[in-house]
Amino acid sequence: MQHELYMREALAEAQKAAGWGEVPIGAVVVYDGKVIARGHNMRETWKDPTAHAEILAIREAGRILGGWRLVGCKLYVTSEPCPMCAGAILLSRVDEVVFGAKEPKFGAAGSIVNLIETDEFNHRPQLTSGIMEEECGMILKEFFQQRRK
Repeated sequence: MQHELYMREALAEAQKAAGWGEVPIGAVVVYDGKVIARGHNMRETWKDPTAHAEILAIREAGRILGGWRLVGCKLYVTSEPCPMCAGAILLSRVDEVVFGAKEPKFGAAGSIVNLIETDEFNHRPQLTSGIMEEECGMILKEFFQQRRK
């Protein structure tokens, strides 16, 4: 399945985040069947509250495509986007969002609110959830178990 192929790429980014001691969330942007941008959480390292995987991947995709409109792009992320990231997704005009694990504390794609599929905005990406949910959730669970030790 194509979604799993790209989610594995996002999971590789999440592993990079874990290597930095960051919450292991990864994201990739796919355009024309190719991964064009990658990101993983860097909030702690950069001391930047906006350094989420999705934001970093969206910024890189914009630079690569030469504009802020990411029409034709799909964003794969290991965890459900937060409100900030959902806003960036909407503003960048990403066509589709695919995520793995639900985020019960900050999820803005269905867990707490659903900004992605709100009809009132002038853009509404397609939303697919639960892709490799167990693997995406496990990397987070293991990370926080280790932090508590």
